[in-house]
Amino acid sequence: MADTAQFLQAVKDGYTFKGESYKIGRGILNGEVVPDADVNIPFKTLNRHGLIAGATGTGKTKTLQVLAEGLSDASIPVLLMDIKGDLSGIGAAGVANDKIAERCQKLAIDFKPEAYPIEFLTLSQEKGTRLRATVTEFGPVLFSKILDLNDTQGGFVAMIFKYCDDHRLPLLDLKDFIKVLQYVSDEGKAELEKTYGKISTTSTGTILRKVIELQQQGADQFFGERSFDVEDLMRISDDGRGMISIVRVTDLQDRPKLFSTFMLQLLAELYATLPEAGDLDKPKLVLFIDEAHLIFNEASAALLSQLETIVKLIRSKGVGVFFCTQNPMDVPASILAQLGLKVQHALRAFTAADRKVIKQTAENYPLSAFYKTDELLTQVGIGEALITMLNEKGIPTPLVHCMLRAPQSRMDVLTDAEIDSITARSKIAAHYNEVIDSESAYELLTQKLNDAAEKAAQEREEKPAKRVAEEKGFFDNPIVKSVARTAGNTIVRSLLGAIGLGGRRKKGFF
Repeated sequence: MADTAQFLQAVKDGYTFKGESYKIGRGILNGEVVPDADVNIPFKTLNRHGLIAGATGTGKTKTLQVLAEGLSDASIPVLLMDIKGDLSGIGAAGVANDKIAERCQKLAIDFKPEAYPIEFLTLSQEKGTRLRATVTEFGPVLFSKILDLNDTQGGFVAMIFKYCDDHRLPLLDLKDFIKVLQYVSDEGKAELEKTYGKISTTSTGTILRKVIELQQQGADQFFGERSFDVEDLMRISDDGRGMISIVRVTDLQDRPKLFSTFMLQLLAELYATLPEAGDLDKPKLVLFIDEAHLIFNEASAALLSQLETIVKLIRSKGVGVFFCTQNPMDVPASILAQLGLKVQHALRAFTAADRKVIKQTAENYPLSAFYKTDELLTQVGIGEALITMLNEKGIPTPLVHCMLRAPQSRMDVLTDAEIDSITARSKIAAHYNEVIDSESAYELLTQKLNDAAEKAAQEREEKPAKRVAEEKGFFDNPIVKSVARTAGNTIVRSLLGAIGLGGRRKKGFF
C-alpha cells in the first residue's frame, strides 16, 4: 500500500501554484479520495495546450465542460467544437442530485447550478451565427495545402492570386476561383502567359478537380462573405465571464475535409491577427476540439505539417488548443509532444491491440511511485482521470488519479426552443447571417467575356455592310469610271474589228 502522507505531500507540491488557478478535483489513492489532495490547474499554463482522452462513455465531454466553465468564470473566452452535439447544455443551469452531492462532499466544493454565456456558431445551415472566410483570406499557400497540391500546382495557384491582385479581381468564394481558373486556361491564357509564364493544362485540370472535391463536402457554404472576425471569439459577457462560443458541426462528421479546412484557417487567422503576447497570467482564448481524430485521420501530410507549425507557434499569441479524442495515439506524435496538460480517462482492453495501445499510452506519462499506470488505465472510473501537466516552470507535475468535479451547467443538450432563444439574443448573428454577394472575380470576368462576345457579334454583322460600302465607293471614283470607259471602248472596238465592222481607217499622207 502506498503511503498516504507521501502522496498528499507530492500532490500539494505539484499542484499548488502562485498565480490564479482552478480546482478540478482531488487525488485518489488506493481507491479512496484523499482529503486536501487538491488538484489545481494554473491558468497561466493553459496556452501550452492539452489533451483530453479516453474511451467512449468515460466522461471526456463532461471534463471538457468543467474546464470551459472554470475558464469562463475566470473571464477567459472559450471556443468549443461540438461534433456530437452534446455540449449545448452548458447554456442552461444544471440540476443537483444525490450523486453530485456526494461527489461535492468528497471534493469539499459547493455545487452552484449555473447557465453560462454562450454563442452558437455554424459552418452550415444549422441554427447560429454563420462562419465564413473568403478565398483571398486563405492566401495561395494555405489554399494550396488544403487542396493537397504539389509544388508546380501550388505555383500556378500563386500565379492566379497574383493575377487577381494585379487586375483587381476579388476572390471571395469558390465560384470566383473556378471562373478565374477557367478563364486563364482558355480565353485569358495568352494574356496570362505573356506576363506570368507558361500554363500547364494538366495542372489546371487537377486543381479544378480538387476544388470540386472540396465543394462536394459543402465548402461553398463556408467560402464567401461576410468574413468572420476572430476578435468576436474573444468577447466578455455583460456579467464579466468569458463568452463560450460553440461551433455546431454535428453535420460535418462525414465531411472531414471541410472541418480540417475550417480548423486550419481559424488557427492561421488567429496567429496572423493576434500580436505577440509573451507569458500572460491567463490566455486570451482557449480552443477545445472534440473528436479531434476527424482532423488527423483525413488530413494530408501538408495539412498536418501546417497544423503542427501553427500549434507550436500560437501559444506565444496567448491561445491554448486542447484536443479531445478517444485514443491519444489519434494525435500525431509531433503534436502530442506539444501538449502540456494531459487528462486521461479510462481505456478499454478488449483485444491484444488494445493492450498494446494501453502500454504505449502509459509510456507517455511520468513514472509514478504511487500507481502502476498501465493497469490503472483500465480501472479508472467514470468521472475520474489521470492528470499531469507542466507547472509554471515547465516541469511535469506528478501523475495523479483524480476524481473530477461535476459540471454546474446542464449535462444534457438544449431543446430546439432553447437554442432558438439563445440565437435570438445573439449580438452578432444578424451581422454575420446577412447574405452578401459583392461584385467579385466571377461577375467581373463574366461581364468581360460577355462584352467581348457582343463586340465580336457586332463586328460580324457590320462586316458585310462595310464590304458593300467599300465596293460602292470604289466604283463611284471618277478615275475608276474613266479607266473603265476606256477599257470598255477598247474591248468593243477590238470585237467589231474582228468581224469586219470596225469602221474605215483614215488615209494617211502617203
